[in-house]
Amino acid sequence: MEHQRLQGQLAALSDQFAAANEVLSAVGRSAGAPDQVLSTIVESARRLCRSQAAQLYLLEGGYYQLSKAVGLSAEATRYLIDHPTPVDRGTLIGRVGLDRATQQIPDVLADPAYGRQELQRVAGFRTTMGAPMLVDDEVVGALAVWRNEVSPFDEREQSLVTAFAGQAAMAVNSVKLVQQLEARGAELARKVGELEALREVGEAVNSSLDVTKVLSTIAKHAVRISATDGGSIMEYDQDERCFLVRSVYQTAPRVIERLRTTRIHLDETLVGRAAKLGRPLAVPDLGAAELDPHLAVLYEAGWRSLVAVPLLREGQILGSLVVRRKRPGEFSAETLTLLEMFADQSTLALLNAQLFRELKQRSAELEVASRHKSEFLASMSHELRTPLNAVLGFSEVLLERMFGDLNERQEEYLRDIHGSGKHLLELLNEILDLSKVEAGRMELEYSTFPLRRLLDNTASMLRERATVHGIELRVEIGPGIDEVYADELRLKQVVLNLMTNAVKFTGDGGTVVVRATRSGAEVHIAVTDNGRGVPPEDRERIFESFQQGGRGPSQEEGTGLGLTLSRRIVELLGGRMWLESEVGVGSTFGFSLRSRENEPRPDAARSVGAVVVIEDDRPSLDLITAYLSGAALRVTVAGDGQSGLDAVRRVRPAAVLLDIRLPGIDGWAVLQALKAEPGTRDIPVIVVSIVDERARGAALGAAAYLVKPVSRDALLHALAAVGAVADDKGEDQ
Repeated sequence: MEHQRLQGQLAALSDQFAAANEVLSAVGRSAGAPDQVLSTIVESARRLCRSQAAQLYLLEGGYYQLSKAVGLSAEATRYLIDHPTPVDRGTLIGRVGLDRATQQIPDVLADPAYGRQELQRVAGFRTTMGAPMLVDDEVVGALAVWRNEVSPFDEREQSLVTAFAGQAAMAVNSVKLVQQLEARGAELARKVGELEALREVGEAVNSSLDVTKVLSTIAKHAVRISATDGGSIMEYDQDERCFLVRSVYQTAPRVIERLRTTRIHLDETLVGRAAKLGRPLAVPDLGAAELDPHLAVLYEAGWRSLVAVPLLREGQILGSLVVRRKRPGEFSAETLTLLEMFADQSTLALLNAQLFRELKQRSAELEVASRHKSEFLASMSHELRTPLNAVLGFSEVLLERMFGDLNERQEEYLRDIHGSGKHLLELLNEILDLSKVEAGRMELEYSTFPLRRLLDNTASMLRERATVHGIELRVEIGPGIDEVYADELRLKQVVLNLMTNAVKFTGDGGTVVVRATRSGAEVHIAVTDNGRGVPPEDRERIFESFQQGGRGPSQEEGTGLGLTLSRRIVELLGGRMWLESEVGVGSTFGFSLRSRENEPRPDAARSVGAVVVIEDDRPSLDLITAYLSGAALRVTVAGDGQSGLDAVRRVRPAAVLLDIRLPGIDGWAVLQALKAEPGTRDIPVIVVSIVDERARGAALGAAAYLVKPVSRDALLHALAAVGAVADDKGEDQ
């Protein structure tokens, strides 16, 4: 007998392992699809618990809904589907869910609290057992088995149904996670699609500052992203309190004409109401709406639904965007939200375009004024230099006593005359130089020269004056600094101005030090003195024209233009100027200069000339310069279109790297100008820009078109392709 009992237990365990293995196999075969897993679990529970039927319920909407069942009659199955199990103690399923524990009813007919006698009559069961399906202590369903005779389930069978319920809960939870992930993925994909559409629209809208083009682009893309049939853009006239139709998309010409002659008043139209409310207003059916003059024109033309979206900026009404359809119908909340986002983007572009239109008008006026100023200064230069020449020349002749001796008073007066004449000439020269810089007409003559030679020569010009006052004047050059590439004359002008000021404002017995140090790709030149220092309130003002700040008495010599001109020249050279000062301790005036020392010397087999880089974005310029650092090229940089044109005409480089978005005249205008001039039309131009208009670039004559971000290999390959640099193998590509 004992042997038979052991054999029975072993057989039962074998059945359990087989069932568990079957369930695990089903899970592995059907990830993300729970039907097969749940069917296997229900069948295994029925068989191993030696029951006539088994069911699996999912908790949905406050009821246990039948999901899987085996061993039930068709009538019983229909009853369970038509009568979901409530969450109460009148049923076994309700109890196990409320108690979160496996339970059984030995005989449902003997249980006074059991409340589903109709189900018992249809299905004929007597003993039933159930287990809750739990996920993170939350009930998601239940597993039940029953027998048609009174035969309570033992502990082993209770453990089995509990285990199967747990496996079923995991299968259901995995499906929910997959469904949630898929839903979130779909939502994310939709959002990404919308953002991508808005990005494309924003780029298209912001690629031009022409008001007409901007409005046309807004109307076109608004119709596209809202999946409508047509649209229009209106500008708001503050004086007339009316909206004026400026751009219309996919609309018949006769309708456009009527829209442009219709009075669309702020207080009398749907468009005006939307603007005053500050939110979109939709009309799903124009046939059922009260028609204002604007809506009447559209309805007569066959339009049946529309949305009016206000274009607002900080509470100011700039205009309105209207998209419309040929059919009636509601507009989804998502469409309205998308149109609002687009309207915000478009408003800024429209405002920029309007401001640019005003700026162009003002710029034209300023250009005329600047031309008159330049003509006046040129005339003044001629008229003043002639008498100045006589004043300086005759005073020098008299001081040299060519016509006889002078008494002490006469010599003193003559020296005052000569000094005042020189001061007036210096003032005249600096005014003319500053005028050239401001007019963009100062031409820089770049060359490579030793920096030490320039600093030593400049210091020697001031050494005698420094010695008279007991001022120590010395030059210090940091390691690794040899030659620089700049305009030598203009650089010397800047250094001389800074050193002159330092000596001027340093007391007797003081010290002035000129230091040159390397910082990455730049050389920093600083002039430090231990003089009076500059008060904080004057540290920006002294860089303004005709200002000397609070470093000395008002009668201190100087034109007040030196620092202004020096900073402008440094900026033209691609650098920046700064001031560090402490009152009573001293000052340091410094500026940066792009360096070319320690670069590989040009190899005759590889060097083919110079490259002009026209780029206003500093990080992009630094990156391109880094890319070209090993290419043995002479690089000239320009920060705007006009300076770039001047540099190309002056340098005649092997190639031009051109950005499109530039201050002043843009890259397209630069490209057209270069290709129109006989002296520059054959110079290859490689466009390097975030603006992706390759076809336009090719049509205007660009040799290559690179869209940022650009790799070093792509840039060098493009330069090699136009013959500006040799490839890595030393052969032209």
